[in-house]
Amino acid sequence: MKARVHVTLKPGVLDPQGKAIEHALDTLGFSGIQEARQGKLIELNLAESDPETARAQVEEMCRKLLANTVIENYAIELEA
Repeated sequence: MKARVHVTLKPGVLDPQGKAIEHALDTLGFSGIQEARQGKLIELNLAESDPETARAQVEEMCRKLLANTVIENYAIELEA
């Protein structure tokens, strides 16, 4: 089973990399971008085949390592 974890900064958390992207896109002529926020995508191939167990495992991974839950949100997608 494949899991995709999308980690993004919580609203209101300063995002200097997102600001740099926003500025660079404007410099390249892409006007009209009101805000850019960056994040990360983590793909995991799991040996687990039960979706509920896999989701629980990935939730624990997120809480312990993959996301800083003080400043980041995460979303999990599972694909059989």
